[in-house]
Parts: sequence; C-alpha cells; structure tokens
Amino acid sequence: MDFSSSAVWVALAYIIFTNILLSGDNAVVIAMASRNLPKEHQKKAIFWGSAAAIVMRIILTLVAVQLLTLPYLKIIGAVLLVYIGVQLMADGDDDEEMTAPPSVFSAIRTILIADLVMSLDNVVAVAAAADRAPDGMRMPLILLGLALSIPLIIFGSTMLLKVMEKFPVIITLGAALLGYLAGEMFATDPAVHDSLINALGPENADLPFQVLGILLVVVIGLWLKKKSSK
Repeated sequence: MDFSSSAVWVALAYIIFTNILLSGDNAVVIAMASRNLPKEHQKKAIFWGSAAAIVMRIILTLVAVQLLTLPYLKIIGAVLLVYIGVQLMADGDDDEEMTAPPSVFSAIRTILIADLVMSLDNVVAVAAAADRAPDGMRMPLILLGLALSIPLIIFGSTMLLKVMEKFPVIITLGAALLGYLAGEMFATDPAVHDSLINALGPENADLPFQVLGILLVVVIGLWLKKKSSK
C-alpha cells in the first residue's frame, strides 16, 4: 500500500472517523447481549463479539451497494432488529431468579445477528468515505479502517457495561435505539421509500416508523419481561 499520497491519509481518516460515529449502536448491542453473562465471561463475549462484528462489516462492505439496492431486504432486517431489541429488553437486568446465565456463544450469536442487520447502512457510509482515495487503494483502506475500529468498539462496549450496572434504565434506552434503527431501516427500503416520501414528505418519511419501532420494542419487551416475572 502506498501511503505517500495525502489523499490516502485523508481517506483513511474519513473511514476511521465515520466508523467511530457508526460504532455506537454496535457497542450498545454488544454490551446488552453480554450484560447477563458471568463477570469472567463478559470480556470474552465482548472481544469475540466485537471481532465478529468487524468481520461481518468487512464482508458486507464488499457487496454493500448491491445489497442495499435490493427491495424488501431492509424490511426483513427491520423485523429482525425489532425481534432482537425485544429479546434483549425482555431478558431483564438483575433478575435474581435466573438460574442459568446465557452462554458466551448465545451472546456472540445475538451480537452477530444484530450487527448483520445494522451494518447494511453503515458499510455504505464507510464505502463513501473511501471514495476520496485512489481507485486501487479504496478496498485496502476500508479493510484497514474497519480493523482499526475493533478496539474502539470493545472500549465502548466495556464502558457501557459499567454504566448499565449503575443505571439499569440504559438497557431500556438501548432497546429503544434498536427500535429506532429498525423503523428507519424499514422506511428507507427501496420498495417503500419513494411512496413514503410522496405521502409524508422527505422530512417526515422516517419519523412515524422510528417512533413505531421504539414503541414496539419497549412495550413488547416490558410486557414479556413482566409476564416472565410472574
């Protein structure tokens, strides 16, 4: 890789910065999926979940443009994301009657599924940031930038776990974030996006579905949590 060109360094900086901004939702999912594990297993789940999330994002980057042009793909992803948000919230935060804590494998599986869904939009932004680089350098820079983001996601997930222990309301906020992202993903699917813009206007096309996503995840999650505690 030729790093003598200033355009390469600028593009790499854009990729890293973009990925930092886009890693917040990944850190939320990783922290929430790991919170009920025993202390000695949390770090393992965070590390492998974060690494797997980056690998997933790299794979998706290779085919991002083709994937996002397929109609109904985001709608399917939105449904999956609502399901994941409900499950994470329904798990609870400090249920003393929980007899079998979730396994590291189940936490990593949840992280992978959520990251697969959420990365569909993220990889496009990273790919756009790489457009500032020369043609032959774009993919190597994308891979390098994504690899450098691993410690950032791990650090963010670890910090969120500590905050969740002191402020359990963060779990509800994290689940609501997943619902928000699900609603946004649904509204931006190519199959419905133009129709929603025509009906609601470009500024309001996403908002009703973002609010609906939040309500679905929080209300259903609280209901299931209350039902399981009886």
